[in-house]
Amino acid sequence: MYFHEFDFDDDLLDGIDAMGYTTATPVQEQVIPIILSGRDLIASAQTGTGKTAAFLLPTIQNLLTHTHDAHQINSMIIVPTRELAVQIAQALEGMSYFTNISSIAVYGGGDGASFAAEKKALSSGADIVICTPGRMIAHLNMGYVKLEGLKYLVLDEADRMLDMGFHDDIEKIISFLPKDRQTLLFSATMPDKMRKLALKILNNPEQVNIAISKPPEKIKQEAFVVHEDQKVPLAKYILTSRQKESVIIFCSRKQNVKQLTHVLKRARFSVDEIHSDLEQAEREQTLLNFKNKKLNCLVATDILSRGIDIEDIDLVINYDVPNDGEDYIHRIGRTARAATDGTAYTFISPKEQGRFARIEQLLGHAVTKAPVPEELGPAPEYQPKFRGGGGGNGHGGHGGGGGRKGKPKNGSSRNYRPNPNKQNKRP
Repeated sequence: MYFHEFDFDDDLLDGIDAMGYTTATPVQEQVIPIILSGRDLIASAQTGTGKTAAFLLPTIQNLLTHTHDAHQINSMIIVPTRELAVQIAQALEGMSYFTNISSIAVYGGGDGASFAAEKKALSSGADIVICTPGRMIAHLNMGYVKLEGLKYLVLDEADRMLDMGFHDDIEKIISFLPKDRQTLLFSATMPDKMRKLALKILNNPEQVNIAISKPPEKIKQEAFVVHEDQKVPLAKYILTSRQKESVIIFCSRKQNVKQLTHVLKRARFSVDEIHSDLEQAEREQTLLNFKNKKLNCLVATDILSRGIDIEDIDLVINYDVPNDGEDYIHRIGRTARAATDGTAYTFISPKEQGRFARIEQLLGHAVTKAPVPEELGPAPEYQPKFRGGGGGNGHGGHGGGGGRKGKPKNGSSRNYRPNPNKQNKRP
């Protein structure tokens, strides 16, 4: 389906054309008409399906074609992380470039000037506010946020927000909002706690399930069964053969990110790091450098695993096995975006084998175990042990990790554009 078939405003179509978009993804094709009809919505869609545009485009369209108060906040998009807030703000800026839509991203980690800019927008009005829960609560507690005219609420990555402990913050924010509004909830998964929240805040919603939470089939998945101290040399080995490609390496702990980045920089790889200890400006600059191909490798915590839209990533490496299957799916979902193919490697140490076996259970199949390069020394076999169970791999046919035993020797972009005298083109 082509975007012009949605009968969008001409200025919005100009922005879509300028961004190079022509045809809608399946999630966009299904949910945009529902949103334009005014219905509440629960959409289950995995990362990389185009869901950001799926809720931004109809929200912009509704603001352009329905009367609203320029001195109120008309739409709110709540997201789990500042990186996702920045990315949505950037996408919004591109889509709405030829319109008079005003917007601002509201998130923590900035200085006093950024807080003052947020306060000005929240007290004087903005068409669309993208915010993280904690920062919005901070503003709401001060009493100046203009929410009486809010018409549209979006919760993006809602399952992630609940996992991060934002349930009470979300309910508190919603308590400030008018009950007569349209609410859209986007989530990669639908656990029971998500359905309970949806029942409380949505009104007779339409439900759309785009895909079960499985990685795209075009992602080539392989795993290396290694000792912990073989991970660094294996990462070097892989990067040496893929220096012209875009690679993200995910670590489960900040300390691992820092140590691996230090080693790779000393080995003169084009690499930098992203984790929560860095200043926001540093993280945004590093992301920009990666997007612009000034870096070919990012080492990151799971801060990047969800909702960050970076195209053309050739390889994802799980340096540490993720804590659960959903995190695994979101990590490797950074590659094979749109029409491209991609590869995902996972390094599995002996103590991580049981965790990876549980991920394979979620996937419904074994992940191919690739041979560990001979020069890295003997590697362990893949024999995961489950809690409460005996040995063995628990899955028939997993194969070994090279078949050798023994221990080796050795991302704000704020685009608030106030237009106090603006008039909607189509009241």
